[in-house]
Amino acid sequence: MANIKSALKRIDVTKKQTLKNKSRKSEIKTYIKKFNVALEESNLETANELLKTIDKRLKQATVNSVFHKNAASRQVSKLSKKLHQASTQA
Repeated sequence: MANIKSALKRIDVTKKQTLKNKSRKSEIKTYIKKFNVALEESNLETANELLKTIDKRLKQATVNSVFHKNAASRQVSKLSKKLHQASTQA
């Protein structure tokens, strides 16, 4: 355990940031699950709206260093590819 006052403060700050990051990641995962359900139900309008929301949230998360920029882009690309395949099959 740290003895220095600044180190103790950093520990507290890190705990708060970890909780925030977990919350952001969880929110994005929930949107992705909703997106997949919408695709399974062939509800393309809802899936398209969710994709826009996911893209926005992922970009916000990259600014806050929750995700790496390339990882967020890869995720959006994967989901948009799924949406495109679903729309061509319908």
